[in-house]
Amino acid sequence: MQLFLALCFLLGIPSGAPEIHSLKYFLTASTQVPNFPEYVEVGLVDEHQITHFDSNTQRFVLKQDWMNQVTEELSTYSERETQRNLATQQSFKGNIEIAKERFNQTGGLHLVQYMYGCEWDDETGEVNGYEQFGFDGEDFLIYDLKTETYIAPVQQAVPTKHNWDNDKALIAYTKNYLTTDCVDWLKKYVEFGRSSLMRKDLPSVSLLQKTPSSPLTCHATGFYPDRADLFWKKDEEELHEDVVKGEILPNHDGSFQMSVDLDLSGLKDEDWGRYSCVFHLAGGQEVSKRLDKRDIRTNWKTNDGGFPTGAAAGGVVAALLLLTGCIMGLIVCLKKPPQGKVETLLVQVSSFGCSSSVISPLPFRHK
Repeated sequence: MQLFLALCFLLGIPSGAPEIHSLKYFLTASTQVPNFPEYVEVGLVDEHQITHFDSNTQRFVLKQDWMNQVTEELSTYSERETQRNLATQQSFKGNIEIAKERFNQTGGLHLVQYMYGCEWDDETGEVNGYEQFGFDGEDFLIYDLKTETYIAPVQQAVPTKHNWDNDKALIAYTKNYLTTDCVDWLKKYVEFGRSSLMRKDLPSVSLLQKTPSSPLTCHATGFYPDRADLFWKKDEEELHEDVVKGEILPNHDGSFQMSVDLDLSGLKDEDWGRYSCVFHLAGGQEVSKRLDKRDIRTNWKTNDGGFPTGAAAGGVVAALLLLTGCIMGLIVCLKKPPQGKVETLLVQVSSFGCSSSVISPLPFRHK
C-alpha cells in the first residue's frame, strides 16, 4: 500500500474525570527517505509528546517543562535515554536488512516501525499493554498480552513469531514491562504533569456554508481535551438523519477541532429556530449555538455581486479548514487493533518524530 509521510501533531490531554491514561513510544527506522532522519523515537503521555530523539541530532530532548522534574529526581535520566536510543538505532539498521530479505526487497524507500506502551485506569487501577511491529506501512507482528503470544498477520513474520513465542524469558520480560515498569513510569509522568494534563478549554463554535445548496457545517475549534462530542439537535432531540460527523483533529497549538454537517435541503424557514449545534466536553460542560441565517459564514456571492454577512471571516475560516483537511488527509495514524481484529500498522510521523517497528527482539524499551 502507499505510505504517506506527513506532519502529525500528536497531542491530546485528559480531563480531570477518572479515565484511562497512556504512555506510548513510537520509533521509526528508514532508508532513502528524503529530508528525514534514519531513526526517530517519540514518547507520549496521554497523546501529548514528552520526549524526542533522532539520528540527525543524536540528542534526547524533553518536550514538556514539567518533564524537568524527572531529571531532578533521576539525574542520569537523559544520558541513559540517549544511550538507549543509540543502541536501538544500530539494532534497527539490521532489522531493515532482515525485513528486506524476508519480503524479497532490495533498494528503495523502506521503513521499520515499532510502537509499544501501556494504559492505566486511574479509578479502577486496571492496566493494559500493547506492542506492535510493522514494515513498509503493513502489520508485521502484534503482541497479545492476554495470551502472551505474538500474532503474525503476514507469512514473512511466522518465523519470528515462533522464535519469540518460544523465548520464555522474552515473553516474561515483555509482560512485566508492559504491566509493571511502563505503568510505574506512566503514573510518575501523570503526577508531574497533572496541572497541565488536567486542564479543560471550551471551543469557539461557528456555522459555515460553502454555497446555499451545500450542507451547513458546525465547526468547533480550540477545545481541550479531545474527549468531546459535537452534534445537531432539533428542539431537545439529537439528530441522526441528514447529519455527517467529522473526526476530531489536532490544532497546531495543542487544542482540537471537529465539525458536523447538517443537510438543509428539507428544512423549512419557520423551523430554523428549532435547530441548534451543541458541543459537549467530557465532564459535562457544553456550548450551544442556535441555527440563525445571520450567523452563517460563507464565501458565496449574492445577486448584486457582494458577499453576505460573515463572508470575509467565513472565507478565511473556509481556507483554514481546507488547509487543515489537506494536511490531515495525508496523515496516516497508527491505530491499536480492536479485540479480535488486527488493524494495519501504519507510520505516524510528526515534526518531532515518527513511529516504527523492528523484526528482531529489542531489549531497549524505556526504563
